[in-house]
Amino acid sequence: MVEFMKMNDFKLEVYFNKYEFTAPYLLTQSDCETMTIKDLLKFEKGAEEKFLESGLGYTEVQGSPELREEIARLYSNIDVDGILVHVGAQEAIFNYMNVVLEPNDHVICQFPVYQSLYEVANSIGCEVSKWELKQSEHGWTMDIEELKGLVKSNTKLIAINTPNNPTGYVISLDEINAITEIARKNNILVFCDEVYKGLEYDGDRLPWFSDVYENAVSLGVMSKAYGLAGLRIGWIATQNKKIYDELIRFKHYTSICSSSTSEFLATIALKHGDKILERNKKIIQDNLKISDSFFERYPELFVNNHPQAGPIAFHKININQPVEGFCEDLVTKKGVLLLPANIYAFNDNYFRMGYGRKNFEESLAKFEEYLIQNRFGK
Repeated sequence: MVEFMKMNDFKLEVYFNKYEFTAPYLLTQSDCETMTIKDLLKFEKGAEEKFLESGLGYTEVQGSPELREEIARLYSNIDVDGILVHVGAQEAIFNYMNVVLEPNDHVICQFPVYQSLYEVANSIGCEVSKWELKQSEHGWTMDIEELKGLVKSNTKLIAINTPNNPTGYVISLDEINAITEIARKNNILVFCDEVYKGLEYDGDRLPWFSDVYENAVSLGVMSKAYGLAGLRIGWIATQNKKIYDELIRFKHYTSICSSSTSEFLATIALKHGDKILERNKKIIQDNLKISDSFFERYPELFVNNHPQAGPIAFHKININQPVEGFCEDLVTKKGVLLLPANIYAFNDNYFRMGYGRKNFEESLAKFEEYLIQNRFGK
């Protein structure tokens, strides 16, 4: 008898479906400020005319050669034959997990993290162990020795996310090498969600995980760091030819191929990616200064977990009520959307704040207005 996969609700998307397009002050978004098609095409002379003359037929399953060439330029050890384009990041995660995992496989997943990185494995019938980031006085930390202790004889996959959603934690080069050593020694695959890569504040970009480990897959997307979520273009990069070929065949049952117009626009964006990333980093860094000043006014109410990279952070609020109720009241009364920790199955009073939007200061002011009116921290 065939058992059909049953997926639990994607808590983040259910929550966003309720508030994202109605709340006027989005203070939790994980994507950066977007731009118009017109502004994107301005980056390249003649691009607008080429765009209007481009066809609306099917594209290649792997993605257009031009787009894959631009993506491959981001990597040092992977060429176009290791790049597979998907519709956003979610399709890539879903397809990969279904290709490499079997029921009763053991998966180690960094935590807290984007739900599908462990939920798809769970739905397949895998055993999932959480490798938790820990709060310290210096922010978030991870323990490599703990990872070693989680490995079992049937461990098939380590799933990680750096820069991390929701904490903004960045796995260091030493940690990348240590994870690679553990995975290689135990014949374990690695899936690394790297959708915020390029938003390192110090400009010091670490290698993609798939450049370091031959059995790793790196996930990239146009939605987050580049702020072009409407394109719905993501990709995986890998040196593992077997996994790559199996992903192509599985993709025949999902999207088959991406939008030709989206692939054209994504190609233009990547050709000028450094300019877009610098623009978005400046927005984030300006907003972090505003945020730091805000948190300094409420030292007893909040733990300010300053992110290491990316457009989001996971802050703690010291209140005598569940954070989910606080966030519901905030969005109901002031239209300010924050993401409570229970969305990440994280059992403490944390919330996700987003720094990638130009209206951050206005949204934060509304948040502070709510705090004052409800006598929090004063």
